[in-house]
Amino acid sequence: MGCDVRVSGLLRRNLQPTLTYWSVFFSFGLCIAFLGPTLLDLRCQTHSSLPQISWVFFSQQLCLLLGSALGGVFKRTLAQSLWALFTSSLAISLVFAAIPFCRDVKVLASVMALAGLAMGCIDTVANMQLVRIYQKDSAVFLQVLHFFVGFGALLSPLIADPFLSEANCLPTNRTANATSGSHLLHASRVLAHHHTGAQPWSNQTLPGLTPQDEAGARVSYAFWIMALINLPVPMAVLYLLSKERLLTCCPQRRPLLLSADELTLETQPPEKDDTSSLPPKFHPGHEDLFSCCQRKSFKGVPSSFFAIHITAALVLFMTDGLTGAYSAFVYSYAVEKPLSVGHKVAGYLPSLFWGFITLGRLISIPISSRVKPSTMVFVNVVGVVVTFLVLLVFSYNVVFLFVGTASLGLFLSSTFPSMLAYTEDILQYKGCATTVLVTGAGVGEMALQMLVGSIFQARGSYSFLVCGVIFGGLAFTFYILLLFFHRMHPGLSSVPTQDKALGMESLECYQR
Repeated sequence: MGCDVRVSGLLRRNLQPTLTYWSVFFSFGLCIAFLGPTLLDLRCQTHSSLPQISWVFFSQQLCLLLGSALGGVFKRTLAQSLWALFTSSLAISLVFAAIPFCRDVKVLASVMALAGLAMGCIDTVANMQLVRIYQKDSAVFLQVLHFFVGFGALLSPLIADPFLSEANCLPTNRTANATSGSHLLHASRVLAHHHTGAQPWSNQTLPGLTPQDEAGARVSYAFWIMALINLPVPMAVLYLLSKERLLTCCPQRRPLLLSADELTLETQPPEKDDTSSLPPKFHPGHEDLFSCCQRKSFKGVPSSFFAIHITAALVLFMTDGLTGAYSAFVYSYAVEKPLSVGHKVAGYLPSLFWGFITLGRLISIPISSRVKPSTMVFVNVVGVVVTFLVLLVFSYNVVFLFVGTASLGLFLSSTFPSMLAYTEDILQYKGCATTVLVTGAGVGEMALQMLVGSIFQARGSYSFLVCGVIFGGLAFTFYILLLFFHRMHPGLSSVPTQDKALGMESLECYQR
């Protein structure tokens, strides 16, 4: 009861910064999910093929990793952190406004790279600021923070759906040679299945408004609406800067970051020292990969120590990569044969996927307090494999596609925090599990989107589900290896039960 009163008091005294950090993560979610349903329209707008447009996903994810590292530079003072959040959230609105003017895939990739930098910076700074304000009590606030990611990711496909084009189009290149001509012939054979009533390509290139221009004109409104919806977020950060007297025109009246830290210390129970109960190596997410690799304390550790880091990272490489790839290409898969779902109906699939990810994150809060992280990860990975197998068997059924999309969202939602808690528990909160797992998950999102896009173009829509089964099976295999290395790893029972439970509770709520 005393803990609840303390947390409520902290929230009341830090309500505005907390709401601001939550709103900034809404920008993150808004930007992470719109590419999937607008993929075909952006292909028409940029006259590109599926492998070419896949570089847009790659550039966004690569720069998201770079932005996460860059965000650590701005963590030292409150002024730097808030200015970084203001710049990043404003950049996202500018990116949405600029996308309709990107007529070349390289320009679009560059614009999305800027969005990735902004998203990575938001991911790092907002997480760290909430941890600094609430410290040991930050778990529930981090859960709500990542709920706003799902909310933004749920909203952006819904905004885009009314403006998705029903017209069929193909990338053109008037200077194409014979090789590119054969590539276009293959592309036309794949894309001609979008609508049985589509007109031949020769009839769609008549003078006037081309299919590319028509698609770009329609979907442009969706991007401009998202830019306007996101615009209050940087304004909220700017208002917080003004209230904290951190604008250049206002004198600084309080120490940077010190007020939140002092407030937390003042509201702690006097009979116990908070820092004494925390494991000495517990610093989730506050170290970069390079500083972890330079540690000299790794000398003499067993080989299972490194094997646990690697296999856990590979599990998240596959599961987070599947999350990114499925969100990006489920719309394209649905409108292809054998399903041939209408563009408008298929536009709901990414929203359904992210909606159930958000729901799964809410459900996992009470479940994680009663179920071991290892059990949760096992259920999640098996659920992903079984869902993809069912989708593969019933690949001609649209109902199973929608049910399977919801099921995948639920199973993938809690995989990251559960794996993070389980791995840190095995390693007794030593090493760099958090940093390695975050990096592995980010690289997986970047690499698998590129790989799935290339295979989808070369082998057809059926390969999309085959890739899901293969990557899900690999995730399950790596998890079995992780269990094996867990049995080999010595010293698990030496960790005090209270310390393990405390660290696990905090780590389960730390999501990317």
